[in-house]
Amino acid sequence: MNVEIKSVDTGQTFKLKTDKNGKFVQLGLRSGTYTISLKKDDFDYGPEKFPMDPSKENVYRLSVKDQMAKTVAAHPEEAKKKEDEADKFKAMKGHFDAGLAAMADANDLRKQMGAAPADQKAPLQEKRNTDCQTAITEFQQAEQGVGVKDLTTHATVWQDLGAAQECLGHYDDAVAAFQKAIDLKPQASTYAGLSTNLANSAAAQTDPKEAEGKLAEANADCEKALALDPAAGGTCYKNVGIVLSNKGRQKDAVVPLQKATQANPQDAQSWWLLGGALTAMMECKQEGEKMNCTPAPGTQDAYQKCIAISPDSATGKACKEALDGVLAATGGVDTTVSKKKKKS
Repeated sequence: MNVEIKSVDTGQTFKLKTDKNGKFVQLGLRSGTYTISLKKDDFDYGPEKFPMDPSKENVYRLSVKDQMAKTVAAHPEEAKKKEDEADKFKAMKGHFDAGLAAMADANDLRKQMGAAPADQKAPLQEKRNTDCQTAITEFQQAEQGVGVKDLTTHATVWQDLGAAQECLGHYDDAVAAFQKAIDLKPQASTYAGLSTNLANSAAAQTDPKEAEGKLAEANADCEKALALDPAAGGTCYKNVGIVLSNKGRQKDAVVPLQKATQANPQDAQSWWLLGGALTAMMECKQEGEKMNCTPAPGTQDAYQKCIAISPDSATGKACKEALDGVLAATGGVDTTVSKKKKKS
């Protein structure tokens, strides 16, 4: 507990702390009247006058427990308010922790789906959707319980709510949640979440103009993430590239993936994804009995960088295989067999 002793006559002030038993000692006090104040957390007592006589033993005693009881009795409305606030915080934290637990389960199920046989994926996806919805509900309840002035916690809950909305594929709702988090506390990771969901929303649009607008916003948010944290900005651009590649929009994925490799040049996966997007842009034409292909500029370089960074990993091996395919196509692929099959 913090203790302040102040001379009424001279204004000289001494500041000290009690020990674990609540005791304190201050030497060198002259004869006179002093005020004593004590503070700790919600407890604030004093100043109380205390006469000091060096010729006697001067012992100051205060029962904090009794004093707090008197304060509660004198101001029951304040005590009730503090009690309500504590209960509200406890309930908020309970909902928030439940939301985090549901998201952890959802993430575990996503990993299981990746390794599960095809006939088991649907039941796992159904369970994951349930977890995602539970997380959304819990985070929404948590947000209602956050104190008005606690902007950091508000931002955290909105960001987690955005991730839960993304988990369920509610991309526009996720965009709104991430934007609220950014309005309260801009962070690189939040910009990355906002950008990923804008890209997902763009890929789902049927109106080309609206899709392009959202995609432009996604790239702009990655730039903001990049300015705050280059690594997070690189991940942001990579996520946009993954979304677009998964939707078959390889041409649109090239620029964000190029920016991802610029931000994180040692990320083999980004180079692999870039190589794949560029490979999809390869131009091929039939010349006699062969199909000759011209890869887009930078294709081979992307795969080679991937291999150089991580030659023995699964990603590096995938890049090696893809590069071999590109080189084979560049040299011309014999289509005689396929032609004969068509004739028969």
